[in-house]
Amino acid sequence: MSYERSNIRRMEGYTWGEQPAQQKVIKLNTNENPYPATAAVAEALRSINVESLRRYPQPFANGFRDEAARMHGVSRDNIMATNGGDELLRLAITTFVDAGEILGMAEPSYSLYPVLAAVQGCQVARIPLTEDWSLPQDFAARLNAEGAKLAFVVNPHAPSGKLLPASRLRHLASEFKGVLVIDEAYADFVDPEQEYDAVPLVHEFDNVLLLRTMSKGYSLAGLRFAYGIASASLLEPMLYKTRDSYNTDFLSQTLAQAALASRDEAAAGWQLVRTERARLTSELGKLGFSVMPSQANFVLASVPVQATNAAADALARSLYQQLKDDGILVRYFDQSRLRDKLRITIGTAEENNQLLVCLARYLQSA
Repeated sequence: MSYERSNIRRMEGYTWGEQPAQQKVIKLNTNENPYPATAAVAEALRSINVESLRRYPQPFANGFRDEAARMHGVSRDNIMATNGGDELLRLAITTFVDAGEILGMAEPSYSLYPVLAAVQGCQVARIPLTEDWSLPQDFAARLNAEGAKLAFVVNPHAPSGKLLPASRLRHLASEFKGVLVIDEAYADFVDPEQEYDAVPLVHEFDNVLLLRTMSKGYSLAGLRFAYGIASASLLEPMLYKTRDSYNTDFLSQTLAQAALASRDEAAAGWQLVRTERARLTSELGKLGFSVMPSQANFVLASVPVQATNAAADALARSLYQQLKDDGILVRYFDQSRLRDKLRITIGTAEENNQLLVCLARYLQSA
């Protein structure tokens, strides 16, 4: 006897990157930060008194919200703390999209989006990216034609790392008739020269929700803490109606607030990632890979095969497996447009060097 709802029975769950039990693995598959959290986070952790844990946490994480508001130049009412970015995505769907209604997304993109849609019983309008991995110019028009109530745009894009300028997002927000969720999970790694800043959009539009996470830039993936930035009117129903009570705990609030307050130290790590990103892109190119220019903490690399698509797909899968056998994890996606590619998280210089040595050896014997 099955008690699950029919749409849950039909759906497939999210497949996350491998999380090995052993420690001696070079983990370049889940876009974690290769450097530790700041000294301020370590000090905040040491200072926590177990006595504090017998009481419920601040319901809205107001200490964190105030810190985030100061950093972004907005008010507390424009900030919402969540248990990881995935909770914010789920809340957006639950709050703004009825079962049977349409949710829009680019294809390919973060594979959790359609899973959350299926849980809610939503339909998904998948709009293919162009050949250069850009959003099509008529993206908003096609979303509107589908009747989409909400759309996800990840920027920088995953899995390509391509960045849309804020001006393009502004145009999209002005044209789209639903809620536009801009998933900025990797925004901390954008080159400062890009002068990218989408926060002003939340003052211009009441349909824009920005997602920021502490997992990537602040090296707190194990903490599960994120936040949304939006107009107060857009956040209000999520804050006061659909959000779980006490959705973020005392420990995570304390450490996340300490991380934001020590942003300058975290930013030094972002620059190290950018430097290694450029070097890894160059070195992979020397091995024959075609690498997408990335503004995230990963690169998407097409394997060096000029023959058939099947040969390229087979080589990518083989390289993934050989790396795994040697204790190096990267991400391989068995889906359209990605089967001939590997997504590689930027590691430390030493980790990246070991990856390059192994890839050179495999390709030489291929």
